[in-house]
Amino acid sequence: MPRITATWITLLLLLTTALPAGATPTDPISRAYAPYAELLADFLHEKNLPINGLVSAFDYDDALAHEATDERLERQRELLKDFDTDTLDTREKAIAFWLNAYNFFMIAHILEERPNGKLVDSVWDYGGRVNPFRENVFERELFEIGGRKYSLDDIEKGILLGDDFRDKGWKEARVHFAVNCASVGCPPLRRQLFTPDNVDTLMTENTRRAFNTPRQLDIDGNTLHLSRLFDWYESHFVNEAGSVRDFIREYADEEVISAMQGTTRIRHINYDWALNKPGNFSEFN
Repeated sequence: MPRITATWITLLLLLTTALPAGATPTDPISRAYAPYAELLADFLHEKNLPINGLVSAFDYDDALAHEATDERLERQRELLKDFDTDTLDTREKAIAFWLNAYNFFMIAHILEERPNGKLVDSVWDYGGRVNPFRENVFERELFEIGGRKYSLDDIEKGILLGDDFRDKGWKEARVHFAVNCASVGCPPLRRQLFTPDNVDTLMTENTRRAFNTPRQLDIDGNTLHLSRLFDWYESHFVNEAGSVRDFIREYADEEVISAMQGTTRIRHINYDWALNKPGNFSEFN
């Protein structure tokens, strides 16, 4: 029987504890995002709503107080710096990888860049709307993957919703319900990593559950109130499904579809850009 050394024990512990539940050491996406999975497991809170809606909040204060957070952030950045994106050779691998990348870097930036040592109240505090003389957080090329620097816009609009994915048939309007901009108005961030095995199921679930959440979709008499996502990215939903309503019908529960039939006009819900921490959600208070 081979001798089990302390080094081997350490390696075994890393493999069994750094991966999310259900993942295996051979799953390259889960391995690439093991530190991020630890952050989600410890600090991301999900709240189920009565009609199968969902909201989630990230506890940035608890994360900052935790002794392991800095090490996890650094370890995750190092894994992504060395990641070979040429290995993302299937639709499922590519979409899962880049969704995780966007969501991790959004959280990491908030934790690491704190003006005057304090968390921002909104992602717009970094620049853009509040300070037009600074690039907003979505435009900054700060995030290194495979030796190249990306911005959040590069990842979302240039890759996930970009021309190359479109030409490959990989472009997905459900992406809008999977990327999370660290704001109360966003569709929920999930405690699960996106993996090649779950990416379609999880995107569909997030889309459907968003439609059961009044912050994303609400019906009042003959008016269908929708997230601003359907205003800003209307062409994505139209190109994929034929119309905004047809996109909703494709993924919504039957109760939503039935209620929507009686509506004759669409209005868009004001987007809440407050930071997605528990104290900013009525559902967590």
